[in-house]
Formats: sequence, structure tokens, C-alpha cells
Amino acid sequence: MNIKSPAQQQIEGHWKQFTGKVKETWGDLTNDDLDRFEGKMDQLEGHIEEKTGEDRAAIRRKIDALARTIKQHV
Repeated sequence: MNIKSPAQQQIEGHWKQFTGKVKETWGDLTNDDLDRFEGKMDQLEGHIEEKTGEDRAAIRRKIDALARTIKQHV
């Protein structure tokens, strides 16, 4: 049985919120895409760039804005 600490649960909760916002922003990303890059923002940015053709700097700005939005609501 895998019992998670409250901190682990909180991190997972934030990750789910974050990935939900990422999927809203880039609708063609799947849960599998996001699960593959959990916690690896550089790799996630590269994957979004590859999948969408969007400029990496723009992707980083959007990701940072999404993260700030979630942090404000915590």
C-alpha cells in the first residue's frame, strides 16, 4: 500500500490543476503527453514546441503565467 504524505498530495493536486490549465491552453496535448514530462518543464516546453510549432519563449511565458495563476489560488 502506497500512503502519500500531505505534501505529496498537495504537489499532485497542484500538478493536476497545472496540467488542466496547460490542456486548456494547448488543446491537442493529451494526459499521456503531460504525464511523460511531469516536473520536467524544459522537456515539456520542447514537446509543446514540437507539437504546435509555437515559439519556445512564448510557450515559457504562457507556462509561467499558468503557474502564477495556480499559485495565487493556493
